[in-house]
Amino acid sequence: MTNNKSLSAIGFAILAALLYGISAPASKLLLGVLSPTMMAALLYLGAGLGMLFVNIILALSGVEKSEAKMTKKEMPFIIGMILLDIAAPILLMMGLKTTHSANASLLNNFEIVATAVIAMLLFRESVGRRMWLAIALITLSSLVLSLSETGSLSFSVGSVFVLLACIAWGFENNCTRMLSLKDPLQIVVIKGFGSGLGALIIAYASRGMSYQTVYILLAMGLGFVAYGLSIYFYIKAQRTLGAARTSAYYAAAPFIGVLVSWLVLKEHLNTLFIIALGIMLLGNYFAITEKHKHTHKHKELVHEHKHNHNDAHHLHIHDFEIEGEHSHLHVHAPEEHRHSHTPDLHHTHTHAK
Repeated sequence: MTNNKSLSAIGFAILAALLYGISAPASKLLLGVLSPTMMAALLYLGAGLGMLFVNIILALSGVEKSEAKMTKKEMPFIIGMILLDIAAPILLMMGLKTTHSANASLLNNFEIVATAVIAMLLFRESVGRRMWLAIALITLSSLVLSLSETGSLSFSVGSVFVLLACIAWGFENNCTRMLSLKDPLQIVVIKGFGSGLGALIIAYASRGMSYQTVYILLAMGLGFVAYGLSIYFYIKAQRTLGAARTSAYYAAAPFIGVLVSWLVLKEHLNTLFIIALGIMLLGNYFAITEKHKHTHKHKELVHEHKHNHNDAHHLHIHDFEIEGEHSHLHVHAPEEHRHSHTPDLHHTHTHAK
C-alpha cells in the first residue's frame, strides 16, 4: 500500500513538472506585451478561476468530495503562502525580461535546493544522504546547463531575480506542505485569487496594467494549466512525499522549459544539455530509489484529512460501517513501529545524528 501511494505521488510530482515546464517560454512571449507584475497576477488569477470552475463542475455533477477543508488553525501558513506567491512570480517575470527563457527555466532548479534546506532547517524534515546526493546532482545539472550561453558561470541581474524567486518559492513550498493534507482544490483557489489579486494591486500601483483582452485571456489560460493544474498535482504529491522529495521530482520542469524554448523560441541549445540530462537522470534515480525505514515513535496527533483504514496509521474505529476514503477529525494514539516511510505530515519525527 505504501509503495503504491509513493508511486502515485511520484507520478503526480512529474505531471506537475510537465505542466509547469511550459510556463517560462510561454511567459517570455507574453512579456513582450504584458508587464511582469500584470503577468504574475494573470497567471495566478487564471489558476484560481480555472480551479474554481473545476470545483463547480464537480459539485454540479454530484461527485462526493472527501477532502478536509482548511481552518483558522492553518491561517499563518495560508497567509505566508499567499504573500510568497505574490513575490515569487513577480521576481521570476522580472528575471525573464532580461534573460533567456531557457536560462531562467534551468535556474529554476535552485528552488529544489532552497526547498530542501528550508524543509530541513525550519520544518525539521528528514533529508537523508541518498536524497542529498540526488539534490546535489540535480543542482550540478543546473550549473552545467548554465554554461550553455556564455561558456562561463556568470549571474546577470535577470539571473539574480530568478534565484530570488526560487528562494521565495522554497519558503512557499514548505508553507504549502503544512496544508497538503487539506483539499488541494481549495488550496489552489485560495492561492490563485489571493496571490493574483495581490499582484494585480501591485501592477495597478506601479502602472503596469494592460487591457489587451487577447493577451489577458492567453495569460490566464496559461495560468490555469501551468500553475493551477500543476499546483494541484504538486500538493497531492507533497502529502505523501514531503517538500524536499517532491521538489526533487519537480526538477523535470526546467528541461521541459528548455525543450520548448528550443523548439518554439529557437533559443540556442548545445551538447551540454545532453550531459546535464544524464546527470539529472542519475539524480532522479537516487531520489526514486531512496529507502527510509527505521523504528520510530509517533506522538499523539489530532487532525483532519482524507484517509482510509488500509494503512498502519488510521486504525481508529467508527460507530458505523464505513468503506473507502473519507474525512473527519481523528486521533492518532502514541505508538512505536518500524516501516518504510516518507516525511509526510504523519512522520515529522526527528532523527538521531
